[in-house]
Amino acid sequence: MFPSIDLRDGKVVRLLHGDYDRQTTYEVDPVEQARHYADAGATWMHVVDLDGARTGTPAHLEQIRAICEATDLRVEVGGGIRSNDTIDGLLACGVKRVILGTAALENWQWFEGLMEHPVYRGRLALGLDARDGKVAVHGWSQQTDTTALALAQHVTDWPLGAIIFTDIATDGTLQGPNVPAASEIAHSTHVPVIASGGVGTLDHLRALRPLPLHGVIVGRALYEDAFTVDEALQVLEKGG
Repeated sequence: MFPSIDLRDGKVVRLLHGDYDRQTTYEVDPVEQARHYADAGATWMHVVDLDGARTGTPAHLEQIRAICEATDLRVEVGGGIRSNDTIDGLLACGVKRVILGTAALENWQWFEGLMEHPVYRGRLALGLDARDGKVAVHGWSQQTDTTALALAQHVTDWPLGAIIFTDIATDGTLQGPNVPAASEIAHSTHVPVIASGGVGTLDHLRALRPLPLHGVIVGRALYEDAFTVDEALQVLEKGG
């Protein structure tokens, strides 16, 4: 399981359907929250720089560095990553995996070229954020005509660390993940797939467990005490 921290203006927040005008702010310190997840048994954490996703410039590098230094969590980060320098800066901060979305889709030749650098092999993820099956970019504010399925199939043999598949319609709702869509993506590619969006109960995790997924991202459900990290790990790792 990948507990999630979304950062905006230095605060931990969640957006509903990726809408920046429908934000819930949680009065927690990002570093302390990361420590809590680590103490509860999590080994990975998913961090999104929401300001970076909209502007194209990362806005929370110091907080991300602090999280990496304060815990043994393996941290993956997305949002506003549009250049080699930004990737290198995040890796230097201690980030284990860097997620590329908009930059990859708008500069595919550059993204493909990254695969040729040994230092990036296994350290990059492709973020596929889909609305009605089609990928959205720039903080989900712009829709493309490209399907997540087509892209997952296209990169099937690339040396990526993961594909992060987010179903925008379910994200932040707690109403359940889009299991058919996650299943379709996971079965379409050799790249490990991590699903995100909609998890609100342990039964939602049980519905995802049979799929050939590398992991599941959980955000709001943990902040609102729908279940604990330990309970989630029991379901995902032991079938509880």
